[in-house]
Amino acid sequence: MRKVLVIAYYWPPAGGPGVQRWLKFVKYFGDFGVEPVVYIPENPHYPLRDENLVGEVPKGVQILRYPIKEPYAWASLLSKKKTKTISSGIIKEKKPSLVEKTLLWVRGNWFIPDARVLWVKPSIEFLSSFVQKEGIETVITTGPPHSLHLIGQGLKKEIDLQWIADFRDPWTTIGYHKKLRLSKRSQQKHMALEKQVLNTADKIVVTSKATRLEFEALTDRPIKVITNGFDESLSPKELDNKFTISHLGSLLTGRNPVVLWQVLQELVAENPKFAKQLRIQLAGVVGEEVWESLSQFGLETFTTKLGYLPHDQVVDVQQKSQVLLMLEIDAEETKGIIPGKLFEYLNAGRPILALGPRDWEAGNIVLEMKSGAFVVHKNAAELKDVLLDWFGKYQQGALTSNAEGLEKYHRKELTKELVNFI
Repeated sequence: MRKVLVIAYYWPPAGGPGVQRWLKFVKYFGDFGVEPVVYIPENPHYPLRDENLVGEVPKGVQILRYPIKEPYAWASLLSKKKTKTISSGIIKEKKPSLVEKTLLWVRGNWFIPDARVLWVKPSIEFLSSFVQKEGIETVITTGPPHSLHLIGQGLKKEIDLQWIADFRDPWTTIGYHKKLRLSKRSQQKHMALEKQVLNTADKIVVTSKATRLEFEALTDRPIKVITNGFDESLSPKELDNKFTISHLGSLLTGRNPVVLWQVLQELVAENPKFAKQLRIQLAGVVGEEVWESLSQFGLETFTTKLGYLPHDQVVDVQQKSQVLLMLEIDAEETKGIIPGKLFEYLNAGRPILALGPRDWEAGNIVLEMKSGAFVVHKNAAELKDVLLDWFGKYQQGALTSNAEGLEKYHRKELTKELVNFI
């Protein structure tokens, strides 16, 4: 078997979607003649933890750990709560406090490209001898955090090896980038580092066609689209009695679906049967403005706060829900964002309501797979029609979804694609 070094920040017991992609690639590498070695921080700051995922790490996989210095411990001296919130990706849209503004400015301008940049130099020093001693010819870095790509770049400069940079999300065009209160100089530095990485890596992996097009304008390096996927073989579950609309995962403030809350308010007011059966379920970290909107539209009594759930419970809720909600910010730069939850939603076999920007790649996948509806923001009339249609089918016990061609998104098939690209 040939050895491949995977450099990752998120790894069990980290929770959230960032950990799933490479946990599953590592799981299936051995089936295709690859022996993975995983390099991770010894003492990371994980805002979300899922101890159950530790049991999913394949036995026998070599895990290298090295200490990391992160600024979140220092920042928490100002405000532990606000530091945890920001590190989780929740950035207030309205009236951020002076502490929040300060934390964002420091995060954006002192730590470029991100708060894990202090791990770069010691990691290069630690890994250089290991890579040469073990005869490793391929190194893969996965970001965000994008500072990990700088580790790959440093190793590439010192050693004759193949370096592949995996971008789970874009870099300078990601939605939250504009909220970091970057100076012009900091923004230029981000863009220069991004271009440098894209033109130094031997190969690049992205999760969407839109990101591939974006990067093709910056580099002539080979770029492969390998989406996220699903892994579990699921047994049928009994559906909720209520007309449950569930969103699982972080609901960032920018994704607050005001048009959906408005439509649901109208349906509750107009249709007593709908009001009796409606239940909204939110699992994961939720922005304050989302809770404020639910209250504003009189939907708090219909809403169940599930909080952060371990991954196995997330899968269970997905299967039992009548409708699965997938949201994205209504902006040009978010058209290529494909949430990892989409593929687990598809596997759960429940109708997906995708609400996002026009030409959203994830929404188009929902339509292509015949697994639900895709409605663009501000199209309240179409959204209302979809919900009324689905509620009618729910009343008849006929609300179903039958995704077509799902096998291509299984993690094992995606790993096969990755190994062929390596």
